Amino acid sequence: MHSENLFTNYSQHENNAPLADKLRPKNLEDFFGQQLILKENSLLRSAILNDKISNFIFSGPPGVGKTTLIEIISFNTRSKLIKLNAVFSSVKELRNEIAYAKDRLINSKRKTILFIDEVHRFTSVQQDALLPSIENGTITFIGATTENPFYAVNKALVSRSRIFTLLPLDENDLLKIIQKVITYYSEQKDSKKVYLTQDAIRHLIKFSGGDARTLINALEMAIETTTENDAKEIKINLSIAEDAIQKKNIVYDKNGQNHYDVISAFIKSIRGSDPDATLFWLANMLEAGEDPNFIFRRLLISACEDIGMADPNAIVVVKSCCDAFDRVGFPEGLYFLTQASLYLAMSPKSNSTKSIFKAIETIKCTESFNVPHHLKNNSNTYVNPHNYPGNWVAQEYLPKPLRGLKIWEPNNNGWEKTKYEELLKRKEN
Repeated sequence: MHSENLFTNYSQHENNAPLADKLRPKNLEDFFGQQLILKENSLLRSAILNDKISNFIFSGPPGVGKTTLIEIISFNTRSKLIKLNAVFSSVKELRNEIAYAKDRLINSKRKTILFIDEVHRFTSVQQDALLPSIENGTITFIGATTENPFYAVNKALVSRSRIFTLLPLDENDLLKIIQKVITYYSEQKDSKKVYLTQDAIRHLIKFSGGDARTLINALEMAIETTTENDAKEIKINLSIAEDAIQKKNIVYDKNGQNHYDVISAFIKSIRGSDPDATLFWLANMLEAGEDPNFIFRRLLISACEDIGMADPNAIVVVKSCCDAFDRVGFPEGLYFLTQASLYLAMSPKSNSTKSIFKAIETIKCTESFNVPHHLKNNSNTYVNPHNYPGNWVAQEYLPKPLRGLKIWEPNNNGWEKTKYEELLKRKEN
């Protein structure tokens, strides 16, 4: 009776499962997308087909196939595959599974693959707990994350894993998925003939944002809520497609190339003194759920790299906004991100801080030099500028072989321009 109930519950679960789960591929031949990492004879494809899985981390936005790849691995491996979710699993549960894996290896020589979904949500303690069992081969580790693993995952864990980055699905892959959904409905007991207009197809593909799950869920809703016509057909037009996928997915993923393209556009808009474009790209990142700390880090860099000495106050403003955000948080913290971004976009620009790289190259290329005698510690020949009008006196500060060398390349903007002109006048007098 007990096993019968289990079977009944399982069947009910299968019947009630979302269509995206029902259509999940069981083999690589049915898997759409990710050709860069799954092409013929690729490392990942060969590892899956030959049951030679090692420690992997799959990173990428939702709906691009991370969990599906785990399912395919489970169908192609002789190892025991254990799945844990970082949100719900405790350190105790993790250690129990590692202990079971050790017993399994000793008693039956069977290996264990431990899959951690949303591994970036594991605490440092939880991630550290994995390391010894990975090192000694007790488990093979596979993690999945929507974050950039090089920032969000323990460095020790990353160094022991091969990183595979999954990208949003392209138009051809999404078209195949639409056809797969249509075929599924046509093969059911109460089969349905589904037709989509070209406008509907374009809309669903455009606004799914490369996310297969979003596309399938929207199409399922459209089909299930549309009444058959007299010819017993379900026709999905643009209006129905718009209702089924009402919110546009922001084209941005925090792990792949697009993440870096958008932050690049944001910083270049600041550098180009375009407040409107700056706000546009900032909004794009915020709507996509980007970490505000990441944005503030880039703003701090820009304050010195792009504004620099033209307005030395820029970094003070950004740091103040960053501290204020930490105290207030969202939603009001949005004002601090906006103020910092606009301040930089509207500030005079200078990249003269890059002169440090010229100084570093000079050090590398200069064979030998000594500190001038008058600049040495406790020198009795040093002339103190504070003892002269304007706190300046003519004196050499570079080593003898480098006298006259110009390293700093000031820009003719803002505070830097004013101070440089003052410096030149002082030297002339």
